[in-house]
Amino acid sequence: MTSESTRRYLRIAATPITLLLLLALVGVAFFFGWKGLTAPMPGDVVPPCVPTDVGKTLTTKSVSVNVINGGYTRGLAGDVGKQLTAKGFNVTDVGNTEDRVKQTVIVGVAKDSPEVKLVAAFFPKSAIQEDATKVDHSVTVKVGTSYGGFNAKAPTSLPVTGPVCLPAPSASPTPTPGSPSPSTPSASPSATS
Repeated sequence: MTSESTRRYLRIAATPITLLLLLALVGVAFFFGWKGLTAPMPGDVVPPCVPTDVGKTLTTKSVSVNVINGGYTRGLAGDVGKQLTAKGFNVTDVGNTEDRVKQTVIVGVAKDSPEVKLVAAFFPKSAIQEDATKVDHSVTVKVGTSYGGFNAKAPTSLPVTGPVCLPAPSASPTPTPGSPSPSTPSASPSATS
């Protein structure tokens, strides 16, 4: 074999080898890119609740509530957020959702959690939905198209025995009802808070 024919065979062999190396490089880049894309965002991690000694009663000032408008009435979530704030609740977020809700739904970690019971007392004819992912023990109020009203005469405290698991204190400022919030659920043009 001459040096000319050796170079020719090397060029012929080099092309598929180069293509295979490039394909492997693209595969590795795709793997790490997909892994980074599907990894949970740092803001998505919800800190667990903190067992807190509230004495013999849980009061509204210890309960964190999000209010979401799942209906068509403009400003309903903001109005409900203001009513809850007036009763002493810590309203952490007010917003809209594209998920339509008919009756008011109270979402908490468990139906028998004291914070869920305390919030639910303010909403007659509401349904309670359990969500095991609410490890911080915050409560979400979803108001909808058949909003049943606000019970202003509901008690602002609930008897408890022992510590109550409550959201960990936040280092970030708490938005007030009606103010824009960076974590507002997906907004819908037809339903506004």
